[in-house]
Parts: sequence; structure tokens; C-alpha cells
Amino acid sequence: MTLILLKQITILFLMMLLGMILVKTGLLAADDSRILSILCIYILLPCSILKSFQIDLTEEVKTGFLVAIMAAIIINILLIVLTKLIAKPLHLNAIEKASISYANAANLIIPLVTYVLGEEWVVYASAFICVQVFFLWTHAESLISGEKHISIKKIITNINLIVAMIGICMFATGIRLPSLLTDFVGQVASVLGPIAMIMIGMILASVKWKDVFSRKSVYIVTFLKMIVMPLIILLCIKVSGVPYMITNGKTILYISFLAVISPTAAMVTQLAQLHDQAPDYASTINVMTTITSIVTMPIMTAIYMAII
Repeated sequence: MTLILLKQITILFLMMLLGMILVKTGLLAADDSRILSILCIYILLPCSILKSFQIDLTEEVKTGFLVAIMAAIIINILLIVLTKLIAKPLHLNAIEKASISYANAANLIIPLVTYVLGEEWVVYASAFICVQVFFLWTHAESLISGEKHISIKKIITNINLIVAMIGICMFATGIRLPSLLTDFVGQVASVLGPIAMIMIGMILASVKWKDVFSRKSVYIVTFLKMIVMPLIILLCIKVSGVPYMITNGKTILYISFLAVISPTAAMVTQLAQLHDQAPDYASTINVMTTITSIVTMPIMTAIYMAII
């Protein structure tokens, strides 16, 4: 599993490199990445989520999905609480706290799960994403904006949550898309990984690398996000015993863990831009955790497989 994951992460990073080359050679501008970002958020990710629910609702899948939802809720709450506990002694600001708490699950996990485990497992990745989107538009936005007011409108009008609810309803009732639409949605969803990684590469092409490597706080946040938090969550998964209680429990919980060990969510940078709260610093953390992930994700996977 570790070697397969390492291979797929390497492939995704080569796609990222392609995005950097497109910008460095002048074929595209770094700002053009916004177009791909819109494409991912409003077209490709919703199609991926909808496609993941086009499976038969067996007792095994139903139980696994409910476990994945509960695991996602508990993990997100744990990350928020743990980050809050260390924030004061480490003097973490809002951007740093959000960067530690939220992973880039939407852009990275669905492609990785598809390539490493197979399409039939993507439904459990979608479960994590549905939960995370809710926390991002409530806790994360409130944290970064500094406002306690939560916009219900932004939650209920979020395209990915809307599609997820439609997908869950179809999943629960046994309603399926017509064959033509299923193929259409599936083929559109299949390019999420390459487009998302090319987009990230285009963003990285405009990064001031001196800023990335010269800030001590970036190393601290990266260490907490990519090493400390995953190990704590892994310990909690082990102690809970849940992986051993249900069929395929180890794999289902691994998908949730895969989300935890991903780099910082790109959404943190987007929210920082939206509220004018140090977007450059948020982007710097995102870059460092993304670079680090090519080493830490396989290592964390190996530890998970060894002890769970």
C-alpha cells in the first residue's frame, strides 16, 4: 500500500510540475489558475461526489458510510480542539490554526483513493469531504474572518454540499442516474486529479521560495500539521477499536486518515484572500505542507498499516 501510494503521489506531483512548467514557459499565467480552481470547485468535484454515490446500498456499504461520516465529524472536532489547546502556548494566529486543522481533502483525496484503492471506495472519501466542507464554511471562515457570525446561506448554497445531499438521497433510495449521465459524470470526474494538481503547480510557479523557507513559523506549523496531528489521530483510531469492528473497517478509516495526512487545505488560502488576512502567509504554509507531503504521506501510511 505504501509503495502504491508513493507512486501515485509522485505521479500527482509530476502533474503539479507540469503546471509550473506551463507558467514558467509563458504558455499560461499564474493567475490563469483561478479558472482551473473554478472548474474544480464547481464542476469536477461535484461530479466526483455525485459519481461516488452511484453504487448499490448494501448493508456493508451503508454501515461503512455511516462510520465514515461519524469518523469525519469526530476527527474534525478533535483537530479543532487540539489546535485550540496548543494555540495559546505556541502563539498561533488564525491562519496557522486553520492551516493545522484543515487538510486538502477535496482536491487530493478523491484522486488518491481512486488510483490507490479503486472507484468503489470514493464514497467514503466523499463522506469526509461533505463533513469538512461544513466545518470550513462555519468554523474556518469564522476563525479567519474574526467574526462569530456564521453564514447559513453560504452553507446551504454550497454546490458541493448540495450535490452531496442529492447523492446521499439517491444512494439511500436506490435511484440511479441514467446510463448516459453516469458515463458523462464519471468521465468529467476522472480529470479532477490532473486538473487540480496542474492548478496547484501554476500557483506554486509564482511563489517566492525565499519566503517559504525563511520563516521559522512555517516549519512549526508544517511539523504540527503533517506529523504531530496525524500521529495523535492515528493513536485515537487505534484506541477506538473501530477498524476491527466492521467489515473493511481498516480501509474505511484509512481513507479518513488519508485526509488528515494531506497538505493544508487550499480553501484556507482562499478564505484568507476573501477576508484579506495574510493570504501570502497562508499560501506559504500551503506550499510547504504540499512539498512535505510527498515524504510524510507514505511514511504515515506505513505507520498506519503497521499498527492498525
